Amino acid sequence: MVRVGSSPGSPGPTSPVVWALPALVTAAAAVAAVVIVSAPARTPVAWVGAVAFVAVALSCAEAARRGRAIAALRATVAGQEASLSRQEAETVRLAQDLLPDVVERLRKGEFPDEVLASLEDPDAYEPGLTPAFRAAHQAVLRSVLDAVVAEEDLRDSAQRAFVNIARRVQAIVHQQAQELREMEDRHGHSPEVFGDLLRLDHGTALIGRLADSIAVLGGARPGRQWSKAVPLYSVMRGAMSRIIDYQRVELHSVSQVAVVGPAVEPLIHALAELLDNATRYSPPRTKVHLTAVDVNSGIAVEIEDGGVSMSEEARKRAERMLRQAQQGIDLNDLGETPRLGLAVVGRLAQAYDFQVSLRSSAYGGVRAVLVIPQALITTAEAATGVAHGIGTASGPRAALPAAARPAAAQAAIPPARTEAA
Repeated sequence: MVRVGSSPGSPGPTSPVVWALPALVTAAAAVAAVVIVSAPARTPVAWVGAVAFVAVALSCAEAARRGRAIAALRATVAGQEASLSRQEAETVRLAQDLLPDVVERLRKGEFPDEVLASLEDPDAYEPGLTPAFRAAHQAVLRSVLDAVVAEEDLRDSAQRAFVNIARRVQAIVHQQAQELREMEDRHGHSPEVFGDLLRLDHGTALIGRLADSIAVLGGARPGRQWSKAVPLYSVMRGAMSRIIDYQRVELHSVSQVAVVGPAVEPLIHALAELLDNATRYSPPRTKVHLTAVDVNSGIAVEIEDGGVSMSEEARKRAERMLRQAQQGIDLNDLGETPRLGLAVVGRLAQAYDFQVSLRSSAYGGVRAVLVIPQALITTAEAATGVAHGIGTASGPRAALPAAARPAAAQAAIPPARTEAA
């Protein structure tokens, strides 16, 4: 067992009796020599023995003094090693536990002063730590708190700026859509003009979707509000109307249910982003299949394309992007050429409890599944709104029969669109 006050592997303090033994042995040897030698030699032998005894005694005394000094130094070193060990353990705890916890609490909305006050309790530290060490740790925590708060403020400012920019674009898009509707009313009798106006109207809808995506990434919700429940079929048609290649989407069987008003626009936007990915990353002549079926947890909307199937690594990367977006994506992480689709879907999934997964498709491409929870589903009888998209009904006025439309105008007509209720 190691003595208290000694370093591991080193002997403990030596007893004074041990140090006196050489002097006692020398004295005994001198006395024995005096007794043994003849009378004429006894005096010189006695003097030699006395000198030897004094020399050995002085040496033993010095050795004892140095031994005590070494023992004291060992005790000091042992104390310093113990203190360093405690400080090292506390530093490791600071790096591995305290700092991540502080950052997480700040991101959850706690105030910096409250977080710091909870860490200033002396009982929160290992016993035996010096006040200077605790003060140094507090200074480190304050610096980290200040840095995190500054970063969060900068991020919030950037997100607010994104949202403000998106809202301005949305206002411009809304105004342009109003003007296009007025022009459609005035020029509905002319097939060529009407077809051109429809293409402009559709392009305006695409710009509006991009503005909505920017707003969602900035922490806001999509711009439009729906006060009434909308049939799921109409919601899916609305998602089709907001992509470029809507003609390639085939809408199959759809459950006879409706989506509650607050979830209509987020669901349209999420499906539009998934449909856009499906059409963008599959061959231009292939079809994209859109289906909605009942499942135990709600309604599963399936989007299957005929593109190249994702590798397992690519699928994991895409699902990791979805999870990161659900946890709160940083705008700085989007990169110089951002792919907004999955990031937007992830944010909407987190806000409205959608479940999104990506799998291999039976058509050889990718199958995206978005599950709408039961809480956002209502009966079709309760649905009185229509969400085929934005703008007015995308068809010529009654004065122009459908049979009279030229092929160019027919091709330009996206799924029928009506304004949000």
